[in-house]
Amino acid sequence: METKPTCIAVIYATAQGSTRDIAEFIAAGLIDRGAHVELSDFEHAPDLSRFDGIILGSAIHNRDYLPAASAFVRTHRDELRKSDVWMFSVGLGPALRGPIGRRIGNMVPKKIAALCETVSPWDYRPFAGHYERIGVSWQARAIYRLMGGARYGDLRNWHAIRTWSTMIAQSLGLPNTNLATIHP
Repeated sequence: METKPTCIAVIYATAQGSTRDIAEFIAAGLIDRGAHVELSDFEHAPDLSRFDGIILGSAIHNRDYLPAASAFVRTHRDELRKSDVWMFSVGLGPALRGPIGRRIGNMVPKKIAALCETVSPWDYRPFAGHYERIGVSWQARAIYRLMGGARYGDLRNWHAIRTWSTMIAQSLGLPNTNLATIHP
């Protein structure tokens, strides 16, 4: 008797592409484990009732999910509460160093904490994104440095992202695989 593959939705909101890249990476890892994954942005999200697990991710602006992501969570909170949900965000917090930066980076912004309380995900995880110096005001650069921002460019920790997606896969009972590839 053939078993139906686990169906997972990975839904994201991105501002400059980092969140989309992370969502694609998570989706690829779950597909490698035999899951059927539908990847989409919030504006084109599929019907949630078809999925065994739902992963929601958004870039952070002004210490909150992007408006499309926040609106989606609020609109679909009843469906999401009945599902296995995981949430992630992409921003600068996890990349901050030093005593002040680490403290700020480990704090879950109040608006995101409220969204998490709305749907009770199994886990919420913040990840660093891609941050370029070009086009950022000198005031914003100064604040970034004062809070422990040490460098610019791709700040994503692909190992941490893979570890988190592996935890999700194990929670959903997906088989182990030998994932030797590392994201560039």
